[in-house]
Amino acid sequence: LKQVFNKDKTFRPKRKFEPGTQRFELHKRAQASLNSGVDLKAAVQLPSGEDQNDWVAVHVVDFFNRINLIYGTICEFCTERTCPVMSGGPKYEYRWQDDMKYKKPTALPAPQYMNLLMDWIEVQINNEDIFPTSVGKCRKEVL
Repeated sequence: LKQVFNKDKTFRPKRKFEPGTQRFELHKRAQASLNSGVDLKAAVQLPSGEDQNDWVAVHVVDFFNRINLIYGTICEFCTERTCPVMSGGPKYEYRWQDDMKYKKPTALPAPQYMNLLMDWIEVQINNEDIFPTSVGKCRKEVL
């Protein structure tokens, strides 16, 4: 069970913030507040004097890294044979559509769906128009 919950095992490499940048400092502040056992509402509250879009961007990337970590712990157990459908229980089936290869919602095995989803999220996070690396330049209408 110890290897299932290995904190360094991820599905994809973690997205990191460049040390010395303002986003790195925001990330450190977010981590400190989330790991201190404080009220979660207070932990995600915008720090005084910080840009809301930068704060949201830091949390989006952190959330992606955490999901990546969680999926990394189960991906070897969820194969196309053991997880032939991406579902949320017996009542919900998720289908993939991307308007390129999958023009209509398409049922896929869970690992294939997750791979496409993680690829899509990574493209969004790395898109400078949505998540610019310069602090204070996030487009408000996107976030």
